[in-house]
Amino acid sequence: MKRIGFLSFGHYQDVPGSLVLTAQDALLQSIELAVAAEELGADGAFVRVHHFAPQLASPFPLLAAMGARTSTIELGTGVIDMRYENPLYMAEEAAAADLISNGRLQLGVSRGSPEPAMNGYEAFGYVPAEERTADDDARTKTQIFLQAIEGAAVVAANPQMTGHSGGLAIEPQSPGLRERIWWGSGTRATAKWTAEQGMNLMSSTLLTEDTGEEFGDLQAEQIQVYRDAWVEAGHDWTPRVSVSRSIIPLVTDEDHHYFGLRAQVEGKDQVGQIDGTLARFGKSYIGEPDALIEQLAQDAAIEAADTLLVTVPNQLGVEYNAQLLESILKHVAPGLGWR
Repeated sequence: MKRIGFLSFGHYQDVPGSLVLTAQDALLQSIELAVAAEELGADGAFVRVHHFAPQLASPFPLLAAMGARTSTIELGTGVIDMRYENPLYMAEEAAAADLISNGRLQLGVSRGSPEPAMNGYEAFGYVPAEERTADDDARTKTQIFLQAIEGAAVVAANPQMTGHSGGLAIEPQSPGLRERIWWGSGTRATAKWTAEQGMNLMSSTLLTEDTGEEFGDLQAEQIQVYRDAWVEAGHDWTPRVSVSRSIIPLVTDEDHHYFGLRAQVEGKDQVGQIDGTLARFGKSYIGEPDALIEQLAQDAAIEAADTLLVTVPNQLGVEYNAQLLESILKHVAPGLGWR
């Protein structure tokens, strides 16, 4: 068995062909897709988080609403950009949303991805100190966040109000949330750091390094580095690993209309520059179910991971994406032993 969920980028734009015209459309349709995915037997509903772009930006109200409308499906992010976050306020929001969902949050966090804003986090009031970078701050904030959701005291108590001079933790607390935090890693080195910090590993369709190997093979190396480092760190619980993929089974006429031609051009990895660094983008899997089963069986990283997040073309609407998930669960997953 492999956990299978969707990952929505939450795009919205009033353009021809889009069924997601506004931010309200994107939010409400994300909730409806989570409900539909749960009914189909999918395991996870995850959303991307971006700032200064027509995409989903503030995840916790959305996650809370998804939690209130569903009962079993995992709910998560892939990922929250910690450069923009107040870690203590985020700890309060995360705990509240987790309690509403009865402990189903799986929060992916990281230092974020390339964005349209120039140092956008500074507009939020987070300017790195001299000799520090925004990446440094993202990791420090993550460590503060982790301590806060574990119940560590983060401020001294006011004796006049509390009757003691000890420390106070954030409230509310949600038991078990600490072991459901993931770090979005783009390299083998950050995968090692993720394990050392005691977080689950989330790896996407982009690696910010390249060795010339196939994407799935390089990502499988990343996963092995992570697991080796986890054992060495001596943590007393078993972590999880997720990978993301674009998978489009060509089952219906609509599938062929939207994606049939793309199957001929998107079946290979791509290599390019991201923020001045050589990066490898994983290929899309588009084709007839039998062909997809054969191709996906050769993807070493999918085989190594316990969780697969399928990126969905959210602007095609809830009905189409629910049908896409159903096709994967019905026509592809059983042939790979995932169901």
